[in-house]
Amino acid sequence: MSSAEINKNEVDIVIGALNADLTQFLNSWKPFFSGFHLIIVKDPELKDDLNIPEGFDVDVYSKPDIEKVVGAANSAMFSGYSCRYFGYLVSKKKYIVSIDDDCVPAKDPKGVLVDAVSQHVTNLENPATPLFFNTLYDPYCEGADFVRGYPFSLRSGVPCAASCGLWLNLADLDAPTQALKTEQRNTSYVDAVMTVPLKAMLPISGINIAFNRELVGPALVPALRIAGEGKVRWETLEDVWCGMCLKHISDHLGYGVKTGLPYVWRNERGDAVESLRKKWEGMKLMEKSVPFFEALKLPESAVNVEDCVVELAKAVKEQLGSDDPAFTQAADAMVKWVQLWNSVNSSG
Repeated sequence: MSSAEINKNEVDIVIGALNADLTQFLNSWKPFFSGFHLIIVKDPELKDDLNIPEGFDVDVYSKPDIEKVVGAANSAMFSGYSCRYFGYLVSKKKYIVSIDDDCVPAKDPKGVLVDAVSQHVTNLENPATPLFFNTLYDPYCEGADFVRGYPFSLRSGVPCAASCGLWLNLADLDAPTQALKTEQRNTSYVDAVMTVPLKAMLPISGINIAFNRELVGPALVPALRIAGEGKVRWETLEDVWCGMCLKHISDHLGYGVKTGLPYVWRNERGDAVESLRKKWEGMKLMEKSVPFFEALKLPESAVNVEDCVVELAKAVKEQLGSDDPAFTQAADAMVKWVQLWNSVNSSG
């Protein structure tokens, strides 16, 4: 699907601005963002005015705008990388595409710039196949199909909730890995999309992601904040936790999640060694989160996304709250998020 074939009225591109000067970022994406509506949310802790070039259909939200919508008491939920969730909250479109502001379009092996927006929307509009793995990856992609032995009863697939893109150059590694392998860069462009199987967990990255807001919008929740959270991805866990919640809820409601194409080119930002010197609890929290999600079973009474988030929050508080206060805070934030989502969207 090309950009010309997409109904651009169904797509919002949401950018969390952690850097004031967005000129290079937006100009690099202009061939693919042109004609789409952009929502840019300025990190409330960013002091400088944003520099946004002309030629874009864009709404910009800053701290006063956030406080006006959610109240001053709740605005802290939207600091740092979590500022983009405010864009998810106020959007009215079917699809959301979100790309970090340190990324530019990648090139495929033929040297052609990758249209990440079109690929994400293609992934979302085609069904997912979480119930039975297709060894030719996404059977709905051009040139692929269902392999011999794939049950015909499952070939209609299920709705796709999210499309998780990847990165060339600086891959989304954790700080210990990147600090150990300081020169490692991802140069491998794998031309494939696949559905993550049912009940399989994955660390979804917020760097390059799209989702169907109508299906799973409230599941994209800004919840788990770690002590000493910083302004580089190594020092956050919000997107990984959000992704684990999203995948579990998608499994419960019968949706699928895809990963693979599209790629973006991720530029250098931050210092992994410096990040390791901070008191960072992310790895410990992940080790506690995995067995929790492995054993978690949402009740059959949870029939919509909001119900699932609330039930998940309840389980987090009961089963993980005593292990670390970050989990209790996450559970409270998940409940508050659902309240905000219902309030903002019922009034809109």
